[in-house]
Amino acid sequence: MVLLHVLFEHAAGYALFAVREVEEIGLLLPQVEESVLTLGKFHNVVKLVAFSPFRSAQSALENMNAVSEGVLHEELRLLLDTALPPKRKKVVLGVGDAKMGAAVLEELGVQCQTGGVVAELMRGIRLHFPALVRGLTAQSAAKAQLGLGHSYSRAKVKFNVHRVDNMIIQSISLLDQLDKDINTFSMRVREWYGYHFPELIKIVPDNSMYCRVAKFIGNRRELSEESLEGLEEIVMDSAKAQAILEASRSSMGMDISPLDLINIESFSRRVISLSDYRKGLQEYLRSKMSQVAPSLSALIGEVVGARLISHAGSLTNLAKYPASTVQILGAEKALFRALKTRGNTPKYGLIFHSTFIGRAAAKNKGRISRYLANKCTIASRIDCFSEVPTSVFGDKLREQVEERLAFYETGEPPRKNLEVMKEAVVEANEVVAEVKRRQEKKEKKRKKREKRRLEALAAAAEEAAENSVMETEENDVGAKKKKKKKKQQQPEESEAEPEPEENGVEEEEEEEPLPKKKRKVVVEPEQEEEEEEKKKKKKKKKKAVAQDSEEH
Repeated sequence: MVLLHVLFEHAAGYALFAVREVEEIGLLLPQVEESVLTLGKFHNVVKLVAFSPFRSAQSALENMNAVSEGVLHEELRLLLDTALPPKRKKVVLGVGDAKMGAAVLEELGVQCQTGGVVAELMRGIRLHFPALVRGLTAQSAAKAQLGLGHSYSRAKVKFNVHRVDNMIIQSISLLDQLDKDINTFSMRVREWYGYHFPELIKIVPDNSMYCRVAKFIGNRRELSEESLEGLEEIVMDSAKAQAILEASRSSMGMDISPLDLINIESFSRRVISLSDYRKGLQEYLRSKMSQVAPSLSALIGEVVGARLISHAGSLTNLAKYPASTVQILGAEKALFRALKTRGNTPKYGLIFHSTFIGRAAAKNKGRISRYLANKCTIASRIDCFSEVPTSVFGDKLREQVEERLAFYETGEPPRKNLEVMKEAVVEANEVVAEVKRRQEKKEKKRKKREKRRLEALAAAAEEAAENSVMETEENDVGAKKKKKKKKQQQPEESEAEPEPEENGVEEEEEEEPLPKKKRKVVVEPEQEEEEEEKKKKKKKKKKAVAQDSEEH
């Protein structure tokens, strides 16, 4: 009898179920579909054999990546080794993915089954999974699924910030769109300003330069010898500037109103700003390509390399393509049309824009495009899978293409690929070592800065602690002095107060307030000295007043 087991991958862990009455289930698939809906009936169909929960979210993410790639993870291998019956020939394992089934068959030698009854059983397990596993609630299962889903999505989207090819795809698309828009707008400026100065179109054929000249000239009747220097700065040619000046004096264009001229100048300013932005975008694309795909950009240029990456969808997809696909990438319509009409298939696609194919003779264009596509594939794979990308391999591959071009033209034999790659590997190792050394220096500097910052924070914390201790000590000293003063005042006050009798009842005479003269006043020695001095001064004043009165 065949022992059917079902492997179910959940966000909480791996679960292995044994299926009862396999032969009856295989014959009666509609009954399985009915039993899936109710938990009681489904309990009679499957039984939990083993459950291996994930230790952490990181472990769950690692297992999820392994399952998605069709790789047998160590935890899953351990579960299947321990939970499956020892007689593996009679065991059939139901899995949801054919890739995982092939991996299990290769690693453990267990026959795997997908689809049919297995799909229905997995549907029921997915529906009733919290009830089938003890200690697992529906709420905790939903939380595990949500957390693993977020982490898996982040891991798929998150790459190295400096090697993100999405920015290259967007920038090359924007660059192509800007080219179209600038050409359209420039033609509009030419047509609009051509009514006023039609001769300028032949003198200045460049679109961006035409817009700058039109904005600078404005009304052609106001153009004079004084503005010749400004024209020379724009057109970068004194003869051309002189020709524009002479043409403006004898132009057959119509007069234009100041309002129309303002609109033309405003539109020209917009076109100029767009062209300036395009230059900046091209520099940005060049810098990104040197970071993401330096070998590919060194081989065929930044723009063509970016177009290849954009057309493939990513650098990884381009690295997976064979050379024959890269050769006709961008010429899919021509290829399918040729296959439909049984005509000649195209020899090149986007790589036609590289300089090599244009330099080759007509009979050698197909050969050099095939060779160039081969080198592009090698360069894209080196860029995609190398830890520290360098342009060394791209430069060497470019030299090989140059040598192959010379071979087609002159017959000079090129160097062997093995020799060139050995040289490239040696140079690349030197460059990588230099890059790593710089990175280590930067890391040391960063650690030093961090250490200094922590030391400064620790010193500041110590100072604050010392200040707080000093403040507390001062407060304690002040509190002690106050207590001493209070203790000194208490006995003096007690002496001033009348003492009660033994029975606690005072005499009526003592209750009455004493006259001021009879009251005892507690006076400190310093105050007594001051009072004596005041009395002496008063006596002196009285004597002086008495002497004055006697003299009068």
